[in-house]
Amino acid sequence: MDDEVPLRVRRLHPDAVLPAYAHPGDAGLDLTSVEEVTLPPGGRAAVPTGLAVAIPTGWVGLVHPRSGLARRHGVTVANAPGTIDAGYRGEVLVLLCNLGDRTVTLGQGERVAQLLLQRVGRAVVQEVDELDDTMRGSGGFGSTGRGAVLA
Repeated sequence: MDDEVPLRVRRLHPDAVLPAYAHPGDAGLDLTSVEEVTLPPGGRAAVPTGLAVAIPTGWVGLVHPRSGLARRHGVTVANAPGTIDAGYRGEVLVLLCNLGDRTVTLGQGERVAQLLLQRVGRAVVQEVDELDDTMRGSGGFGSTGRGAVLA
């Protein structure tokens, strides 16, 4: 496959589980917790994976929530998507938060997030006096749709 890229992974903990795709064609590699974590309602935690990764130059690792955790428990990635830059070599931590109304305990080895690799471009910043006009112009939040109707 043309878009395959090697992802070098180092185990920092003997119980760490290597990232893996659950199904052929999946976009994200599952990331698992290396320890049990309890999140009270409104709580946050930096969940350790026990892994360090070498994202190749020209790529970024994006840490996305798992839809099942969000649906069942209201647990999501606080800074979604989290960003792992190509130069970072420390432990991958998943910043989880519990938006639900019950305490949630995630066991050691439980899948807590997904890691997606994506190519990135580098910007060359050019200061200008004016920008070109577009149909949207400077319309911000909600400017392209009707927005929510509150009853």
